[in-house]
Amino acid sequence: MTKRKYRDISTEGNIKFSGITLKEPETYAAGFKAVKVALKHAFKEMGITRPLGALSHMNQKGGFDCPSCAWPDPEHRSKLGEYCENGAKALAEEATTKRVNTDFFKKYAVEELSTWTDYEIGKSGRIETPMFLDTESSNYTPISWQDAFNIVAEELQLLNSPDEAIFYTSGRSSNEAAFLYGLFARAFGTNNMPDCSNMCHESSGVALGETLGIGKGSVKLEDLYKAEVIMVIGQNPGTNHPRMLSALEKCKNNGGHIISVNPLEEAGLTRFKNPQEVNGFFSGTAISNIHLPVKINGDVALLKLIMKKLAILDEGNKEVFDHHFIEKYTAGYQSFINHLNQFSEEELLNQCGVNEGLINQTVALLAKNKKIIICWAMGLTQHKNGVENIQECVNLLLLKGSLGKPSAGTCPVRGHSNVQGDRTVGIMHFVNEKLNENIKKTFLFDAPTKEGFDTVKAIKAMHEERAKVFIALGGNFLSAASDTNYTATALQNCNLTVHISTKLNRSHLVPGKKALILPTLGRSEQDKKNGTSRFLTVENSMGKVHQTKGILKPASSNLKSEPEIIGGIANAYFKGEHPVNWLELSANYHLIREKMGAVLSGFKKVSEKSEAGGYYLPNNVRELDFSMLPQGKAQFTNCNLPLHNLNENEFLLMTIRSHDQFNTTIYGLNDRYRGIYNERRVVLMNEEDMKKHQLKKLDIVDLVSNYDGIERIAKQFLVVPYKIPKQNLAAYFPETNVLIPINQYADKSYTPISKSIKVSIKKAK
Repeated sequence: MTKRKYRDISTEGNIKFSGITLKEPETYAAGFKAVKVALKHAFKEMGITRPLGALSHMNQKGGFDCPSCAWPDPEHRSKLGEYCENGAKALAEEATTKRVNTDFFKKYAVEELSTWTDYEIGKSGRIETPMFLDTESSNYTPISWQDAFNIVAEELQLLNSPDEAIFYTSGRSSNEAAFLYGLFARAFGTNNMPDCSNMCHESSGVALGETLGIGKGSVKLEDLYKAEVIMVIGQNPGTNHPRMLSALEKCKNNGGHIISVNPLEEAGLTRFKNPQEVNGFFSGTAISNIHLPVKINGDVALLKLIMKKLAILDEGNKEVFDHHFIEKYTAGYQSFINHLNQFSEEELLNQCGVNEGLINQTVALLAKNKKIIICWAMGLTQHKNGVENIQECVNLLLLKGSLGKPSAGTCPVRGHSNVQGDRTVGIMHFVNEKLNENIKKTFLFDAPTKEGFDTVKAIKAMHEERAKVFIALGGNFLSAASDTNYTATALQNCNLTVHISTKLNRSHLVPGKKALILPTLGRSEQDKKNGTSRFLTVENSMGKVHQTKGILKPASSNLKSEPEIIGGIANAYFKGEHPVNWLELSANYHLIREKMGAVLSGFKKVSEKSEAGGYYLPNNVRELDFSMLPQGKAQFTNCNLPLHNLNENEFLLMTIRSHDQFNTTIYGLNDRYRGIYNERRVVLMNEEDMKKHQLKKLDIVDLVSNYDGIERIAKQFLVVPYKIPKQNLAAYFPETNVLIPINQYADKSYTPISKSIKVSIKKAK
């Protein structure tokens, strides 16, 4: 068989250093400096007059939802602005005045563009018109919308089975677009709907579904204000969810206590200078009462040790655990206690790596309080035992009865602004029988009953040429996924790749035989039909649905909204021969929402309720209703300790974001809070490890992973001494995604092991 000829593409871009400067890490987050940096980005990208008007509408009632994180908006919004530094950067990226147009693609072939860094690609600007890359071409050329829709339809019609198509969704989509997209995929005949949740909070969804009956958190924003204890585990809110710091500040001011659990002591959990408060320009607020510098993936050991010590205290007075709650609402308590007793304190202490004195302080705090919230993010989910990491958090909350009451519960902190909403409205690779029944009643067609591909399985299917068309509703799939070179080959194996996008990214430059870029409106832009502005809806990370309505003039007159693009593709495929009138539905957002109300639980009158300020979706944990679970009760889980078996020359590497980054979008080259400027190719390393391995500051090394006999190399990283546990490393993604094998993922959730990659270090040539 003749080997397929690929374009001469660089999957990672040219590897080069930018000229690093190191300073001492910051001891606080936000403050005047954050305001200054935010406005600098906004003015640089958007011009002088546009930023302030746009920022004044972001996250405000009647305005548009921030294009970055999913943190909820408070009921009473600040008139000074309800946004953070990285939200302002996200707006600046979306509303940039730079343009990627026909002349740009005429000048640059995909081969050349692929050699650029992700930062350089992202700074190219907004895409103005649909672009097509033909089989033998190296340059994208403009194409009409209808011709683009026809190409997608033709390639879908050529497939031998609907399961040869992949419909990927990113978190930037609206509820309406995601619902329509999922409807089309099912009408086409497949459940191959991987989404970005598969790569981040899928472990949360699985763990919470098994133990509490819903794959979402249980708290509302107001709960954080009056919590007695908030544990923030495996999360860096100062960079990834900065507005969360305001909620933690309110908790502290109300007498609450914050415990941070993370291998790195991050600035945002040390001190917060709220730029909306006078105090924020001076001393600010100390956030963490206790910081536990756990070893990478030592969280289960740490939580077991905390609960073991709590159990000993409870034996004395039976008042530490909430035994009434345990008896009435939970199952598996005695089995859990028996399992916990199998572990020695010495074993657990050694594996978590935390000073026992700090653990005892934590135990004392938890013993006397019951209004406890546990927040977490990727630091818990992206491990082989990611599901058990979250289940161990649930165990602690069950012991304390910290569920179904004010100021207590679970708080998985979602990343992208509507990633949770996508799942709620039907983006899922598994089969939901009730959803299928409602689709049949409402739209008069049978949805497929065969489970589809998640992200990992979709990549494997494309790599093995079992899937041949890849369509992405937003996102930068290549840079977000694990095993970069494997994923690149998978995309190149496709007959057609389609990306619905606002800006150029690396996924556009590693195309299938044919490729389309379909430019869409940004969150901040006006979406008008016949001169009338339309609104869309999103769901925040705490289950509240609300409207978003852009105000800026679109970057190009040739952009379409996401629903209209989906409707155009569906109409071209079905050619009017389907029970759904795709063009009518995609043009009328109110009609989409009416259909959502007929199909989805909790979406009746969603248009009216969203316009009135939003509303919370049903949540069984808040009602202490566990009737869908075995014995009708919340479930304790017996979790095992992870085994990494590092030899003395191996490390556990966790991938992290810099402060100038949101997901795969890179705003700049500074990681201000960690004191790293003008460079991304760095690896953070314990100074004792550096001495042991005869490495000096800014030595150049390669990072090497070796799984199943396959050596993967991330080349050319500068060693930066940092306060991190021994035998632990940290480096930015997507640069280090190349090290993560496609077949290494969390049990049950298939989430890649991005936070615990076993690697060795070699001095670079």
